[in-house]
Amino acid sequence: MARMGDWKGRLGHDPVPYLLLSGNPAILHFTRRDLLDENPGPVRRLWELTLAQSLLRKQRPDGSWKYPGRVACETEDYSQLETFRSLGILVENFGMDKRVPAISKAVAFLFSRQTGEGDFRGVYGRQYTPNYTGAILELIVKAGYARDPHVARCFEWLLSMRQDDGGWALPCITTGDGLNHKTMNGPLIQPDRTKPFSHGATGMVLRAFAAHPKYKRSKEAHHAGRLLASRFFQRDGPYIGRHTPDFWLRFSYPFWFTDLLSSLDSLSKMGFDPDDPAIAGALDWFQMAQRPDGSWRTKLLRTGGGDTDKWVALGICRVFKRFYG
Repeated sequence: MARMGDWKGRLGHDPVPYLLLSGNPAILHFTRRDLLDENPGPVRRLWELTLAQSLLRKQRPDGSWKYPGRVACETEDYSQLETFRSLGILVENFGMDKRVPAISKAVAFLFSRQTGEGDFRGVYGRQYTPNYTGAILELIVKAGYARDPHVARCFEWLLSMRQDDGGWALPCITTGDGLNHKTMNGPLIQPDRTKPFSHGATGMVLRAFAAHPKYKRSKEAHHAGRLLASRFFQRDGPYIGRHTPDFWLRFSYPFWFTDLLSSLDSLSKMGFDPDDPAIAGALDWFQMAQRPDGSWRTKLLRTGGGDTDKWVALGICRVFKRFYG
């Protein structure tokens, strides 16, 4: 049994040499900062890296990024989706925040997509998107906007949109309407709150709470965290769409959908106990999936940042260090 402060011993194989050999300056920076507790120098140096500058050059004058694929539904806000993806890379992979004018412009664009109710809407056409609202909010908080009134209104909306059990679900899924062309172009659907939570939606929402210094301590967030952990390795209740248990083990970085790593990342930030049976079981899975060279056998969903395997490995290490460091 590993002692507190012995997070690498809890894993079994030291992952730090694998990360230090990555050759990626951003991974080296965050490995030294977050795992070795060293001063890697100013994060600004990462902002000048080629990939970061290439992505910044693609930003449009209104602060958004253009979706590169085909637009399938005229009411879906693909610019909002691509801006979420691009902001994630800039914030998570390169440590950018509102000191960078491009980040401020991107956040202003996203705030322009915030409704009077407080949510971000458009990714699913006219329908509520608590999952993307939470994921977008997480990045905005990390970019330095935790005290912005837009952020407070968004958290209030999320708290108002919980199911009766305390988790979140897509309203149009709870009613059986589903996500399709007709629904996304149709009238706004209110949730059937008697239906159970969706761990896919709840995990994405909880990332916003875990990122915020105030809301991560809320009783509502901790209740939702317990719900999320209770579903590890299980299907997503009665719902369809990324619902089978194998989706727990499909990883991306920056985080996108709910998976085992993004969930543990949130729970570790919120102070959950690693000895909780559900959490311990999830941590054991990562311990058993580690290779002798310190890397991991994982199925990766690439989201455009490059070196996804090593970023996922760094994310795993951060989780173990929070729980056992």
